[in-house]
Amino acid sequence: MNRVFCALLFCLSLPLSAVKAKITDYYALGKIEPPKLLLERYGTKGTQTDGLSFMPDGRLVACFVGGEVFTLRPDTGKWKLFADGLHTPLGVVALNNREVMVAQRPELTLLRDLNEDGKADEYKAFCDDFGISGNYHEFHFGPIRDKAGNFYVSLGTASSGADVRHEKRGVFDKRSYLQRMYACVPYRGWVLQITPDGRLNPWASGLRTPNGLGFDLKGNLFVTDNQGDWVGTSKLHHVQQGKFYGHAGSLIWEKDWKGDKPVGLPVSELNERRETAAVLFPHGLMANSPSQPLVDSTKGKFGPYAGQLFVGEMNKGRIMRVMQEEVGGKMQGACIPFFDGNGLATGNNRLCFSPDGKTLWIGHSSHGWAGNQGIQTLTWNGRTPADILRLNLAAKGFDLTFTVPMDKTLASSANSYAIKSYTYKYHQGYGSPQIGVKTLQPTKVTLSEDGKTVKLVLSEMQDRRLYEFSLKALKTAEGEPLANALVVYHAHNLLR
Repeated sequence: MNRVFCALLFCLSLPLSAVKAKITDYYALGKIEPPKLLLERYGTKGTQTDGLSFMPDGRLVACFVGGEVFTLRPDTGKWKLFADGLHTPLGVVALNNREVMVAQRPELTLLRDLNEDGKADEYKAFCDDFGISGNYHEFHFGPIRDKAGNFYVSLGTASSGADVRHEKRGVFDKRSYLQRMYACVPYRGWVLQITPDGRLNPWASGLRTPNGLGFDLKGNLFVTDNQGDWVGTSKLHHVQQGKFYGHAGSLIWEKDWKGDKPVGLPVSELNERRETAAVLFPHGLMANSPSQPLVDSTKGKFGPYAGQLFVGEMNKGRIMRVMQEEVGGKMQGACIPFFDGNGLATGNNRLCFSPDGKTLWIGHSSHGWAGNQGIQTLTWNGRTPADILRLNLAAKGFDLTFTVPMDKTLASSANSYAIKSYTYKYHQGYGSPQIGVKTLQPTKVTLSEDGKTVKLVLSEMQDRRLYEFSLKALKTAEGEPLANALVVYHAHNLLR
């Protein structure tokens, strides 16, 4: 009997609980063939995907790095060119079966198919009331749309790695010029609201590279920001009108700003002004470059995570999950890997759900940094993964809820929980190490009767800190390890 056959028999003889389950046992990864026209024009690099949305009739709308917008009929795999010649489109919203809104570098553009032949006949500048200096890093991210019909976009700051063009649009202000990341024209580093009639409202400032906007089920607006100057580690912000989120360069575009260079203000003064993040993604551990947050609005058709946010990550083959809650009037919560590796490409830039809610579509891009290209899909097979469902703040610690019953002996042992807390420095420098690191141990562990919820009392709790949990020692009641054993909670506020 050959060795391979013997090994197979041995594996089959093991109980199911002895075989480690993978995330691909619950979610199937698929790949979408790209438009042939893009391959002919640019090769595979031209299939970098920077926007995804579905029309009411089931057609996918996708925009690509070369400026093309295509529609796809998923049932036939047939692509059709809808629009061409756009400049770095970084998001798309299908308004109906004939109209599409795209955020390209110079403007928010309305594309209209007037004669219903599947191609845009009209390209209309819906809103261009923001500045452009010509710096390569001045990306225009979005759009997303609220229930009232308003659009929201975000503008990247310029990089000191390159200069500006002689021709500019908008007022040029030297007060932040050539800082590491700067906002020399309006409204760089801002989230903007654009009304249904195309009027621009400056909404919130203090962002560096806000590559991704999304709503939760309650209509709360979120934006990601990438680690760098003034951003110790990548973040997810709950965006509220008039708030400042920490990156100093954008302050000069506040109404009636009369100060000197914002970057020259004392850090203590800026810190008093800023609204801290809802969730922090520990750099290197969780994410290096987060992208679009997308709420699970599928009502259970994509697994047990209804109402939570999925967030793309550019540098890793990873989709993250965010469990958000409101504590003391502040939105905060935890982040956890959702799908890691197992064939998932890097450059997870844009996300959307299929109309039936069963499949997550993922657009990959790089724009000269880490990343990939093309479109992949994740489809849930109906089985419930052994996973952390929620991590909630409690009065003296945390409540951990799992998707399945846990091994009672392991889950009840304080030694099964490796916990540390830390924070990041707010300063003008690039990024930050973890500071004030403390190792913690539960002083009390209580497991619910159904084996799904663990109440952890910690030896100490401090606000404005991250609490990182490593749960590799835990197993389910069936002996299966967790699909994801890392989770990090941002305890901005504590329960009193």
